[in-house]
Amino acid sequence: MSGLGMEAAMGRRRGSRTTAGVPAEVRRLLAEGRTETVTLAEWLVVDQLALAECVFGEWGWRGMLGPLRERFAGLKVATTPKRMAVVGQLVAEHFSGGAALDGALASLAGHGSDVVRSWSGYGVCAAAGLTLGERLERLRGLAADGNMAVRETAWLAFRPRVEEDLEGALGALLAWTGDGEPGVRRFASEVTRPRGVWCRHLVRLKADPSLGEGLLEGLKSDPSKYVRDSVGNWLNDASKSRPDWVVALRGRWEEASATQETRAILKRGLRTLRSLAAAESAR
Repeated sequence: MSGLGMEAAMGRRRGSRTTAGVPAEVRRLLAEGRTETVTLAEWLVVDQLALAECVFGEWGWRGMLGPLRERFAGLKVATTPKRMAVVGQLVAEHFSGGAALDGALASLAGHGSDVVRSWSGYGVCAAAGLTLGERLERLRGLAADGNMAVRETAWLAFRPRVEEDLEGALGALLAWTGDGEPGVRRFASEVTRPRGVWCRHLVRLKADPSLGEGLLEGLKSDPSKYVRDSVGNWLNDASKSRPDWVVALRGRWEEASATQETRAILKRGLRTLRSLAAAESAR
């Protein structure tokens, strides 16, 4: 089989569910940026240093490889997102701003590797001098990316910016709740979840989830299950610290939006409270 034929076949693979089960050939193509990850296991085993050596070498960015090796070596906990953040930070520093930075980020965002595209998101969020709105504008394409890993890392990269300016982020993301792309709408919900996944909790939203109610209102009857599941998870997060608020919200939503979509969100959002109530009844 030719190289291109093999890459096409790799793109149609189902992918391993365990890191140990990822074949050597898949690892090689991932490290060369010649295929995308299709499972979490594949995403976790990508050799990001080898990938950077291939991509940066092709683009004449070899000067960043030495510093990248040093920063990778200095990571105390070298998770996949932390390595991505290191690459994004380095790109943001190397291309200090303006057209050079925009060009570098666009090159990353247009690459065939989902991991390289994810580096772009971290670069956007690490770049100095950008407003919150400018960062979101540059992240929109990643939030709507066809690869789930890119969509996930887009909000992970932006999450610290939400923590820095909660009101500003909630306000800016309101427009995203009406976007035509489900990935963009889900970004607005997922990045503001009070607890979230693989990220620090948003302490203020845990204490007062009503701050995010305006954003959630735009999603309470979303037609996409992908978005509804995120909104339900948002409410479930909030229920662990403010069950009173979630119960009150349920009452308001049941009265104002008697749709199947809203009922599905509430069912998912109240699962922890139902489990607690069931356990209490069984005592």
